[in-house]
Amino acid sequence: MLADTLARLEPADSAMEDRVAAHLDNLTKPPGSLGRLEALAVTLAAITGEAFPRVAPPGVLVFAADHGVAAEGVSAFPQEVTAQMVANFVAGGAAINVFARQIGARLEVIDVGVAGTVAGEGVVDAKVRPGTANMVESDAMTRGEAVVAVEAGVDAAERAIEAGCRCLIVGEMGIANTTASSALLAVLTDSPVAGLIGHGTGISAERLAHKQAVIERAIAARAPACDDPLDVLAKLGGLEIAAMAGAYLGGAARRVPLLVDGFIATVAALVACRLGAATRDYLIFGHRSREPGHAHALSALDAHPLLDLELHLGEGTGAALAFPLLEAATRMLAEMATFEDAGVAASQTP
Repeated sequence: MLADTLARLEPADSAMEDRVAAHLDNLTKPPGSLGRLEALAVTLAAITGEAFPRVAPPGVLVFAADHGVAAEGVSAFPQEVTAQMVANFVAGGAAINVFARQIGARLEVIDVGVAGTVAGEGVVDAKVRPGTANMVESDAMTRGEAVVAVEAGVDAAERAIEAGCRCLIVGEMGIANTTASSALLAVLTDSPVAGLIGHGTGISAERLAHKQAVIERAIAARAPACDDPLDVLAKLGGLEIAAMAGAYLGGAARRVPLLVDGFIATVAALVACRLGAATRDYLIFGHRSREPGHAHALSALDAHPLLDLELHLGEGTGAALAFPLLEAATRMLAEMATFEDAGVAASQTP
């Protein structure tokens, strides 16, 4: 399935970009006066291949998994919190539930590797294994498991699109996943770990130094091939990160806008782009996280987020908050009058 998905990836429609840019300049406003909203409208048209794209209803996919490296004490919370938060998602009590309801999103929670038992109904069981291994001591997962996790993400994207979703927001839950994401980013961008790590869910300065040392030890021990994204993912990544990358690939193959959340989501997007470069055309970056590594990940993808609200929660929350801007861009295209329609004289260029 992964090979088929990669084979279906194509660049966005550049001819549609030109057509929609011309239409925007004929609307009842000075050319370019709506700034980045106009650029967003052009991007959405190129992604969908439609002059008047629609992005509603959105679909939110939250992937959950545990990380063996949590045993190294890199997080402020114990590993059991992953399963507890999945239960909270199902009960509708998390931040992403609130924001998903606000934008009328279809929300699906997918267990791709939670170590404990997930309580309650409503979770899609796509468990590859009960959490990754401790990447300091061994590869986080096998290459085959990484592929299965990526394909679980492709499947989730397909389900959402078949259910009618016209935009995908990809979120996550997994204690210690900032550690795995920082390790992935360091290798994929050949960067020092020190500039990429932050306090995550609230660790102390002393534990932050420990987190850096753990990541550096894992990278040295695993020695992943930086030009082989599946090798890097298998040795240092997380099951939910792999699944998020798969969701981006699956959505891009179906020409659906992909609204990227914060640090972990952006690292997953980087993995997806290394697997299939055309994926980049379908990514829209929702917000800039407070996580130090996020700026570096954004730079690696030449990305300019829509919002900066100093968030660092994850779950897909920042992307969900940015979604109304996508809807505004599509409504501007579809509902604003042209100069001719409104009987307004167009501006004259000297």
